[in-house]
Amino acid sequence: MPHIDLNGAHIHFTDTGGDGDVIVFSHGLLFSGAMFEEQIAHFRGSFRCITFDHRGQGQSGITDDGYDIDTLADDAAALIAHLGIAPCHFVGLSMGGFVGIRLASRQPDLLKTLTLLDTSADPEPKENGPKYRLLNFVARWFGLRLVISSVMPIMFGQTFLRDADRKNDKKRWASAIAGNDRVGITRAVSGVIYRDGCSDLLGQINLPVGIGVGAEDVATDLSKSERLHAGINGSELAVFTGAGHSSSIETPVLVNDLVERTIARSVL
Repeated sequence: MPHIDLNGAHIHFTDTGGDGDVIVFSHGLLFSGAMFEEQIAHFRGSFRCITFDHRGQGQSGITDDGYDIDTLADDAAALIAHLGIAPCHFVGLSMGGFVGIRLASRQPDLLKTLTLLDTSADPEPKENGPKYRLLNFVARWFGLRLVISSVMPIMFGQTFLRDADRKNDKKRWASAIAGNDRVGITRAVSGVIYRDGCSDLLGQINLPVGIGVGAEDVATDLSKSERLHAGINGSELAVFTGAGHSSSIETPVLVNDLVERTIARSVL
C-alpha cells in the first residue's frame, strides 16, 4: 500500500487511478479510509477515488505532535498538492469534515465541491469532555477492547447495532476500532476533544456543499448539521434515516446519492 511523507507525517493513502474527476475521502475518528469502501465501489467507474489515513490512525505513522485539526487540514492539502489533483471533490466524515471545512474556507482553489457527513463547526461540548477523557485514558493504558462496548453506540446508530443481518459488519468494525494503535489513537482523540470551533469559517465557503447526518447520530446530532446548513450559503441538508455517526458504513446508498447530487451541482 502506498505511503508518502508529507508535513512531517508518514501518510497512507489509496488511489484507484483513472482519468476522471477526483474524489478525496477523509475519514472519521477511530476509523481509516476503509470506512469509504462502499463509496469507492460505487464511484470508481467514473471517478478517480482517493482515501488517506490521518496521522496516528489506520496505516499512517504515529507522530509526536500535530494532531490538532489545523495540522490535519495541512496534511490533506499537502496530499492534494503532491498528487496534483486540485481542484477535487472532497468528502469528509466527522473529523474528516472538520478538515473539509478548513480546506474549503482557507484554500478554496483545492476543492470543487465539499460533502460533509456527521460533522460540526462547533467545539466539542464541554459536557462530553469528562466521559471522553476517561475513555481515552482507559484506551491508552489498558487497551481499546475495554472501551469498545461504550464506543460502539457513539459511532453507530441503534438500527445498525440491532440488525441481526449486519452482525458480521458490527464485529468487523468493532475489531477495526479496537485494533487502533493505543498511542496514535489517543493522541488523535485528544485533538478532537480540544479542537477549536470554526463556525466563523462557514460564511467563507463558496462552492457546492452537501451536508448529511444520521437521524440516530448521538455524537454530532441534527442541530449541528442544521447550523452548518444555515452558515453555508446554498448548501443542501440531508438526514439519513437508519444511520448513526458512521453513515458511510450504515447507509451507503443515501450517502452516495448525496455525494452525487453535490458533485452534479459543480457542473450546472
